[in-house]
Amino acid sequence: MSSMSAIHKSSGNVFRDLGLHDADKRLAKADLTRVIRRIIAERGLTQREAADLLGASQPDISDLACGKLARFSMNRLERFLNVLDMEIRIQVGPRPPSKDHAGISVEVVGAFPGK
Repeated sequence: MSSMSAIHKSSGNVFRDLGLHDADKRLAKADLTRVIRRIIAERGLTQREAADLLGASQPDISDLACGKLARFSMNRLERFLNVLDMEIRIQVGPRPPSKDHAGISVEVVGAFPGK
């Protein structure tokens, strides 16, 4: 049995494609979480060790690892990144004409120039 499915071009934000509210914020939180999870893995930390380091509970780290982000604010994720020795810089500028609306995005860089 064969069925035809329509294929739609992605907007680049899966949360927007799914029609979820706050899609840009959800994607930014997911991007920050990916960085946190990568650092935890690179350091070979257990969930308990990561929780102790970040001042969180082990179930919080489990939720983070599973992508359950509803209880995590951007502020809390940023604090985790700072504890993990990651510098966070926020840039604000006008919406590019190519975008329908202003949003939030995360860009991970190798290093920032020293100041």
